[in-house]
Amino acid sequence: MPTPSEPKPEQDLVPAVEHVASAHKILKELQKKVGNHPELGEAITKLEMALSTLAIKTGGLL
Repeated sequence: MPTPSEPKPEQDLVPAVEHVASAHKILKELQKKVGNHPELGEAITKLEMALSTLAIKTGGLL
């Protein structure tokens, strides 16, 4: 009988957190260079929401 899978450790989320944070930084810098653009603003907002979700899942260990 299969056992329920163990939840993945929060350390597995670290690479995802780092990638999202890096993408957020790149988009913010791009926004400074080209000015406000609706699609850039939307992408930045979505990354901020993803960072918030990851922060909650990792207990704020970002």
